[in-house]
Amino acid sequence: MTQKTSRVAVTPPPICNSSTLRNELSDLFPQPIFNDTERYLTEDELIRFAGEADALLVGRDRITDKILSALPQLKIIAKYGVGLDNIDLEALHRHQVKLGWTAGVNRRSVAELTLTFMLGLCHNVFKGGWALKQGQWAKGGGQLLQGKTVGIIGCGNIGKEVVRLLNPFECRVWIRDILEMSEFCKETGAVEKSFEEVLGGADIISLHVPLTEETRKMIDVAALSRMRPTAFLINTSRGDVVDQTALKEALVNETIAGAALDVFSQEPPEDAELLACPQLMGTPHIGGNSIEAVEAMARAAFQHLQDYFNK
Repeated sequence: MTQKTSRVAVTPPPICNSSTLRNELSDLFPQPIFNDTERYLTEDELIRFAGEADALLVGRDRITDKILSALPQLKIIAKYGVGLDNIDLEALHRHQVKLGWTAGVNRRSVAELTLTFMLGLCHNVFKGGWALKQGQWAKGGGQLLQGKTVGIIGCGNIGKEVVRLLNPFECRVWIRDILEMSEFCKETGAVEKSFEEVLGGADIISLHVPLTEETRKMIDVAALSRMRPTAFLINTSRGDVVDQTALKEALVNETIAGAALDVFSQEPPEDAELLACPQLMGTPHIGGNSIEAVEAMARAAFQHLQDYFNK
């Protein structure tokens, strides 16, 4: 089977909504199938959509054993984006379906949003803007990001990029990662700390971990209770890394000063009480969705398909 005879089904809305990316893929593969529902697909929808495709290009769609069993002709799944928590990797291996995936493609986009959250929380941009829309002229200007202690939990591609972006702000940067980070710390001036030390001592805690059984709800009631009452929490990784009920209670009870979330346990989120918290800034999972990041992630996935069918 060659590139010109291979059938490709594409689900991610950012690719399907881009005429530029659709045309690029159509030039590489004959008549690709695009998902025009404006959303990711359920298991049954994905099975019907993929049909007789030889390749799937997916984003946050769940790839399960049920799907792979129903699509025996499938040769490769190319991943748009960097998270793999939605893909059953063991099932891929059992069904002998190859995975095309590139780490860190969107790291600058997510890191810049993280920095935006840090600045917005420190300077009361979000809280003050919320009050203004309620008719209140609250002129509290917050505080500088400069000189704050920032805890980075998870120092992979995105976490490292955040550390580098913080350099001009003269922050004390603490990092916690499952890997040894002495060389990176030597390069950047960051300091390795334990999870407990980051929780108890950082002014801002930013999460950049993959979703695993170890990280699921790692920020729970106990973790939030260890944070300083003046601290901010930022999550641009995966929604289930934070226990959102516990976070809501921490915001309502002023256990912490504020939070910013780009990701939620359920997307779109339906917890109106959480979204109504004035100390919370929420965005609709846009961290990796800058124009540049969308194109880079799409082209990385395209390249995996090309490499596989041209081998």
